[in-house]
Amino acid sequence: MAAFKLPKQQEIKRYATLFNVLAKYGFEDVLANSGIIKAIPKTYLNQHPDTEKNLSFSTYERIRMVLEELGPSYVKLGQIFSNREDMLPPELIKELEKLQDHAPQLKNFDVQKVLEEELNISLPDHFLSVDPEPLAAASLAQVHRAQLLTGEEVVFKIQRPLIKEIIESDLLIMKQLARALEKYSTHAQALQPVRIVASFEQSIHEELQFLREIENTERFARNFEDNELIHVPVIYRHFCTDSLICMEFLDGIKVSEIDRLKAANIDPSAVAKVGVDLYLAQILEHGFFHADPHPGNIFVLPTSGQISFLDFGMMGSIMPNDKEVLGDLLLYFLRKDVKKIRILLEKIAVKTDIPDQKKLEQDIYELVSGVSDTALQNVKIGSTLTQFKTVLYENKIVLPHYLYMLIRGLIIIEGVGRKLDPAFNISDNLEPYTAKIIGRRFNLKRLFKKNLSRFQDLNELIDTLPDDINSILKKIKDGKLVVVHEHKGLKEFQTATSKSVNRLVFAVIIAALSIGSSILVMAQMPPLINGIPLLGAMGFVLSALLGFYIVISIFRNDQF
Repeated sequence: MAAFKLPKQQEIKRYATLFNVLAKYGFEDVLANSGIIKAIPKTYLNQHPDTEKNLSFSTYERIRMVLEELGPSYVKLGQIFSNREDMLPPELIKELEKLQDHAPQLKNFDVQKVLEEELNISLPDHFLSVDPEPLAAASLAQVHRAQLLTGEEVVFKIQRPLIKEIIESDLLIMKQLARALEKYSTHAQALQPVRIVASFEQSIHEELQFLREIENTERFARNFEDNELIHVPVIYRHFCTDSLICMEFLDGIKVSEIDRLKAANIDPSAVAKVGVDLYLAQILEHGFFHADPHPGNIFVLPTSGQISFLDFGMMGSIMPNDKEVLGDLLLYFLRKDVKKIRILLEKIAVKTDIPDQKKLEQDIYELVSGVSDTALQNVKIGSTLTQFKTVLYENKIVLPHYLYMLIRGLIIIEGVGRKLDPAFNISDNLEPYTAKIIGRRFNLKRLFKKNLSRFQDLNELIDTLPDDINSILKKIKDGKLVVVHEHKGLKEFQTATSKSVNRLVFAVIIAALSIGSSILVMAQMPPLINGIPLLGAMGFVLSALLGFYIVISIFRNDQF
């Protein structure tokens, strides 16, 4: 997407709004220190009588209040990062979780005109009706109901006018503010504001790409095409653009509307089990999962009893290798294998700066020790995963973004299950998958493929090794080989080197004795005992004793 440049006057107004809101909640020093305040005319700045009262709230409460007042882009920022304990402290996460998307309906919005211009069609040629009143309104889009000439009911998800431009302008200011925070605020530096905004920019751009959401929906439908328990809304591609989605209208009941489910003779506990099963299948079987499975995005169709997930703008993808690692992580967690959990976390992490390995293992042990075979049915995966994210944050481990989406999704889906059925426990749903994971680990076909892959890697290494060695030798000849090293553990290195040199010297002596003794034996050098040269025999015995001595020293913890 091309960079968006605000007109100067509009830019000044936006900065003024931002500064006034920050000042209102006691953060006026942020922009004052950055120098941005000098570019804002004093006529744009206001004195806030509520500032002193607002200072009675905690810093994290005031951050949440600032985001709410600044509008949809900032609310979306808070919502997206409400599950990132790897980047933000738990106290701030708790405040961000309170953010709700209260977007007002668009005023004077002519939906028919927008559709005709966007699709380049005449609506009466294709539609019996288009409802001017929205079914729902969010910060990025508004939803309207319509009916095709064939009688099929559809809904249009329409991006708000100029939303991309508004997002781009807000991102521009967010980036400048983040740089100012990171430069002038020691407290803010710990929150990594520049990294937060960069990650938000990627997420919001993905959510604004409606063609990508369409592809996600169709991929999701293919994954479950043979599953009669789920219904994925049909997409009408010929009525879609990058800012407009037309899909099947589903007259369903939200999973949170328990009284309506019961009135339709639908068992909420059965819905909980089937819904969570479908979500686990997304993760553990297909590796492509809904990243925001809140109750508003999960419907039950009363006529068929099928579950339907909606809104595929935010999806998580798991690579095949990572899917195997996740399965291993689940097994090691149930087995309480702390060391292997730590190794796996370091393997899949995108960044690690672990201050103390022993502390990390202790934190993991405390996490898994609460889960025993007898108490497994009483474990709440939501609270366990929340504690797990805290362990990651405190030990400075950053996992791939999709894993935080996955953790958030599991916490939400368990909450949905417990609301439908207070006795619901997700571990019952996990049992069949753990059995499958164990079965896969010892599957002969899998073991063969894995070892074949390793053999291919080894073969490639052997193929490229001569070229690599030639390249290194050429650099040595040309004087271009640069070796970078640190003197860590130098004493231990010297000791190990001394041992190695000693062993090498003994090995040379043993080889010389063996060769010399062989020559003496072959030459029949006197004196002879029973036809065997005495010096040759003594040489063989001595070399054998020295050889045994080296082997024994190696097995005695390298004491030689």
